[in-house]
Formats: sequence, C-alpha cells, structure tokens
Amino acid sequence: MAKLALLGGTPEINQADVPESLFKWPIITKEDEDIALDIIRNNRFSDIDITEKFQDEFAAWIGRKHAVAYCNGTASLTAAMFAIGLGQGDEIICPTKTYWASVSQAINFGASAVFCNINEMLSMDPDDIERLITKNTKAIMVVHYFAYPCDMDRIMAIANKHNLYVIEDLSHAQGGMYKGKRLGTFGDIAASSLMSTKSFAAGELGILVTDNKRFYERALAFGHYERNNASYITESDELKPYYHIALGGIKGRPNQLCCALARNQLKYYDERCAEIRRAMNYFWDLLEGLPGIRALRVDESTGSNMAGWYCPHGIYKPEELGGLSAKRFCEAIRAEGFDYCWDGGNYCLHTHNFFKSFDLQGSGKPSRIAYNDRDVREDDIKCKPSETRGCFTIPWFKHYDKEWIERYAGAFRKVIENYAELLESDSSNTQGGRWYGAENE
Repeated sequence: MAKLALLGGTPEINQADVPESLFKWPIITKEDEDIALDIIRNNRFSDIDITEKFQDEFAAWIGRKHAVAYCNGTASLTAAMFAIGLGQGDEIICPTKTYWASVSQAINFGASAVFCNINEMLSMDPDDIERLITKNTKAIMVVHYFAYPCDMDRIMAIANKHNLYVIEDLSHAQGGMYKGKRLGTFGDIAASSLMSTKSFAAGELGILVTDNKRFYERALAFGHYERNNASYITESDELKPYYHIALGGIKGRPNQLCCALARNQLKYYDERCAEIRRAMNYFWDLLEGLPGIRALRVDESTGSNMAGWYCPHGIYKPEELGGLSAKRFCEAIRAEGFDYCWDGGNYCLHTHNFFKSFDLQGSGKPSRIAYNDRDVREDDIKCKPSETRGCFTIPWFKHYDKEWIERYAGAFRKVIENYAELLESDSSNTQGGRWYGAENE
C-alpha cells in the first residue's frame, strides 16, 4: 500500500504536469477578446445598448419575462428585496450556511434576517422553515448552495401556504435544473452573481429575473442610472412621482464590458456545463462506496442537475474514518497534490457578530432587530446542527480528461485507504472550517 505523501510518501499528483485547461475558467476565446476590445477601443463601457441585449437574451434563456442587469450579484439581490417591498419590521428566512450577500443587506430596509438550518446535503432544510414563520415573515431567500438544487416543491408549498414571497439566489447555480425546470423560475424573483469565479463568469456582474412587471420596474427603479432615459418610463403609478432618481440612492448599472462578455459566454454556457457535469460525475463515480465521503450531487435521471458545479464539495463523515477530522483529511489530500482541498465552506451566518450586534444606523440597537417587535436572535440557537455539517472541496474539472480525473480520484482514494495512519497525528478534536471570504460573491 502506497505511503501517504503527508507522512513522507510520493504525491499522487505533480502540479507541474497538470494541464492548464483542466481547471482554467472561464474559457476565453478570440471571439471574447475581440468583443472586449471593441468596448475598450470605442469607450462603450457606460452605454446601455449591449446591457439591454444581454438582459433580453438571459431572460429568454432562463425562461422569464424580465431581466435587470446590475453591477454585481449583491446589488441584484438587494434590488430583489426592494422589488418585493421588504421593509421595516419584516422578516426574511434564509439558510444560515451561505455567503453573506444572500441576506445581510436586509438591514438596509429595516428588516430582520432569520436563519434556518441546512440539511445533510448542505441545502436549505424545508423541515426547519415553518418553525420560523411569524406574522412578520415576508419572504424566503432560497440559496441553491454549491449548485445543489433546493427542494423547490416543498419550499414553494410552504411559501404558498403562508402567502410568502420567494427569492432564489442563483449565484452558485446559474442554469441548473430541478425536475426538468430551470432554477430561478420557481420563486417570485431570482438574482445571481456572475462574477469572475462563478460557473457563469463575466467579470463582475449581477442579474435579476422575474415574470412580475411590477417587481421588474421596482428593481429597475432601485438603482439604475439609465432610468432617466425615455425608454424606462414606468407604467406604475407608485413609481412615476420619483422618475429620474434611483430610489435606492445607488448607481447599480453594469459595465458594458462585462455584459458583452456575458452575452458571448451565454452562447456556449449550457454546452460547457454539460462537459463539466460529465467530468464531475465521473470523478464521483470513481469514489462511490468509499467510507468517510459522500458525493454532493443530484440524480440527473430526475431531470435535475448541478448546472456548472460551482465550487464543488463533498460531504464528510468522520465517524466512518475513526473520527479523523476534516481538517487533517484535507491536509493529507493537499499533500497528495490537490492544493485546494479545504474543509468547511461558508461559516454559518448566525455565528457572526454582524448578525448579533452591528448597529448600522447608530440607533443604539442592533440593526438586525431595530424595527422588529421580537428578538429574532433567539431563534439562532436552534441552528446549531448546521455548524456541524462537515464538507470539503473537490477538484472543479472543466473538461472530461479521463486520465487526470482518475489521478485526482486516486489521491482521495489513497488517503481514505490509509486514514488510520493519520489518526495519531490528528490534533484537531473538532472539525475546523475555512472561512471563505469576499471572493465567493
């Protein structure tokens, strides 16, 4: 049996030999470069024509009537909150394990973020939603975390039962499917980051989609400088008195260089995602049945898929490996040549001081509860189960290269087959977790 590299053996993978194309993303061709150069040479960064074309094409592709592009995903999610009328004293339910931009900006509207647990698949747990619904609840923020589709049948049933709005955060799952239907077409509105490391990558960009004309116009009015253009005259009586000024006091219009790149990426996106899924599924097929790890993936025969497998992870089961910590497990994988194997994921938001004590307005009261008639922080204690969900990163293959996929799978297999050798030197009594930062949105 081969000796683990962490203990002096030879690594399974030599990074110098790995083909650059195996992981490089996004795929940029001369076609993309020529499009970008046209924007640069003709100083078309701040126009709106290319943005409008992208909005129309994206809406048609995803299957929605309206789309609004924003400068980033955080801005598009914020506009979605404004669109549904999130306001003072309202509550919005969100899974605790996600990037902060899914829900932190609720305080800008005087609303309270309320956190539910994630399930074993790191996905919003429908079994934990109804305990959080009160007379103040206005919406559910659904996050398709790490591209895994949430159980939209159950979530929409709960939302309809309680007359709640649903916002889908697609930042990890652009183009994903749930039972034959695109993610982003279930809720009242959906928003997404298209920043440079996403599976749909277009520099720094965000986009919002909806079928509701009123929500579309409110999202546009919230932060688009070009709203003073005659083509943006609203049909809504509630918005007409405020024509010419962005109602959120921000300029969220995107850079057209990003929109031009996004248009071209969209042309090839589904095809490239299919290649990614082929590679990622093969990787997990090679590891099927090994103790300690489980694939974070869906059964594609149901009509669901993982889109472009953004930031792919596996589920970690330390009890099947003698209690070996995820931290030590990942350290051993890195030693075998996969440098980006880390345990954890995004930290649970309910554990951060921002949601405990931050006072944005200087009111002397935490902004999360400043306008609420109850202290939603008391619900956070029941999110403890989410803090113990173990996971780890796996290679994000962009091409189906059978030989190299097998090499990487071999590194994981090697560590699992020799896990007992790591137990004595495992100083972590509890599973650690890497705190992913701003690069994820």
